[in-house]
Amino acid sequence: MGATGLEGAELPEPSLPLQSQHGVDFLIETLMHASEPITLAMLGPLTNLAIALVKAPQIRDHIQEVVIMGGAMTYGNVTPSAEFNFYVDPHAAQIVFTSGMALRLIGLDVTHQAIATPERLAAIRAVGDPIGVTAASLLSRYSAHDRQRYGFAGAPLHDPCVIAYLLKPELFQTCDRSVAIETISEQSIGRTIVDWWQSTPNPPNAKIASAIDASGFYELLCDRLAQLQQTVRRK
Repeated sequence: MGATGLEGAELPEPSLPLQSQHGVDFLIETLMHASEPITLAMLGPLTNLAIALVKAPQIRDHIQEVVIMGGAMTYGNVTPSAEFNFYVDPHAAQIVFTSGMALRLIGLDVTHQAIATPERLAAIRAVGDPIGVTAASLLSRYSAHDRQRYGFAGAPLHDPCVIAYLLKPELFQTCDRSVAIETISEQSIGRTIVDWWQSTPNPPNAKIASAIDASGFYELLCDRLAQLQQTVRRK
């Protein structure tokens, strides 16, 4: 959205400097020194996690599960068959999906059910200034693209679905299936291949979200934004 990616909102300058440590090394170091296994929320391409697994395979023993926003069983948003996060680094996705770790996958088929309709935007805006108003303003600008391209009533909220799953997994319908990532075909590179009807002998390697309680999702979102708003006011 715009030159900054956050057009439509006035935000303060970051208070923290850029970290000097590479993300891969930070991930390895954090996992290896954790007192108990960690759940990872992956909201973008899986490059850093894949490189970390190659560089230090032992980190798998320190990962509880990996909850991933990525992929699409039906249609993509970059090519006809590929979702952005898997398309830009399909080899990384394939490394993760063959790692043997506990994986949870939330793809476009589900996030496209979590639409920021005008009514839901109004509920977010009602949380108040600055949190609710800023969030609603960002989503309003963001929604224009999806209304035009997909005919949606608003923008689908992709990454927040991962956080919602961590907070309230009962909002999602899931099932265990085998998943592979296409890494060779020019026509379908990055495609998420889900053995939905168990047509192959491949065992399930991920828990796939197939549906979301969208109303419950937005109730959770508004509740958390309201809590954040209260924190801001106290400060």
